[in-house]
Amino acid sequence: MHGGHKENRLTERQNIYSKALNQDFLDIPEALTLYIDAPLGELMIVADRLRQIHHPGNQVTWLIDRNVNITNVCGCACKFCNFYRPVNHPEAYITSMEQYREKIEELFRLGGNRLLLQGGQHPGLGIAFYEELFSGLKKMYPDLKLHALGPPEIVHISRMENLNYEQVLSRLRKAGMDSLPGAGAEILSDRVRKIVSPAKCSATAWQDVMRTAHKLDILTSATMMFGHMETLEERMEHLAAIRQVQSEKPPGTIGFISFIPWPFQGEGTRLKAKQGVQSKVSIEEYIRMIAISRIMLPNIPNIQASWLTVGIPTAQLCLHAGANDMGSIMIEENVVSVAGAHHRTDAAGIQQAIKDAGFEPVQRDQQFRHL
Repeated sequence: MHGGHKENRLTERQNIYSKALNQDFLDIPEALTLYIDAPLGELMIVADRLRQIHHPGNQVTWLIDRNVNITNVCGCACKFCNFYRPVNHPEAYITSMEQYREKIEELFRLGGNRLLLQGGQHPGLGIAFYEELFSGLKKMYPDLKLHALGPPEIVHISRMENLNYEQVLSRLRKAGMDSLPGAGAEILSDRVRKIVSPAKCSATAWQDVMRTAHKLDILTSATMMFGHMETLEERMEHLAAIRQVQSEKPPGTIGFISFIPWPFQGEGTRLKAKQGVQSKVSIEEYIRMIAISRIMLPNIPNIQASWLTVGIPTAQLCLHAGANDMGSIMIEENVVSVAGAHHRTDAAGIQQAIKDAGFEPVQRDQQFRHL
């Protein structure tokens, strides 16, 4: 009887693999079956075959950008964040134009042209501040690409200014925003959000901002921070939600150009101190999540391995498990590094890592065009 049960499970998995390789949407029970039952090697092979459908050949992309924080003031007080400060805190800051200038000059010297601009939900900064900042940066550096803010800030600005998402996004784009990062997604489950980031926008609001951005043909990315308070089922629901938003984008638009999952970094966070949550995502679990992401998201072309949070060796394995992008050399990164992500590399290092994994490194821009 036991042998028969094993065979049934194998047949069930093979049926799900066929469906995945056909690029059909798996439902949540099917995704969970693979996540829980499938040997890692099998999952990696299926995910790698899907990667080859999207990206035939042997190239892996990477880019040079810089992550600059507009401000460290934020009213959200998320339990996984060590970076934010309250408004009147002695360490609170807003980055000055002179500081931007220095950072951008260095970025250009190193061969990059994209600024990842992340802020917090500063209670005193309205839309005029961001319009002035973006247009000021574009005046100084017309070739600079601004990958700026994220859905929670868009929701925050729209509430402060009594504008809808479309008005906020249109004005920011006009001021110089080139694309919208998938920041603040964490896990798209309100149960989880109430625990880890109760002051941030709801899961529905996050998705609605992205729907609006896609309607306006603004390029976006999607993310997931996992390995804290969520269930496996909630992880799969997160993937299904992102896939759904992508499936609604207007024809001819790109929508989510990439998906980046990374594990919760817990060092010194209140989530660890008060709720005992450890950063406990194993190497195998991360590779499994990358493979499942590729399998569950047939309508998102690029899957990025987060070497910054998992390290280069794990990211190299992910390139054989569905990931086709290594992301950025991250000249500067302040948020996950203060929570325990200490991995570092440079342009030579990231290219060598890609070669050592058996691939050809290709530098890209934010639209995944090869440079």
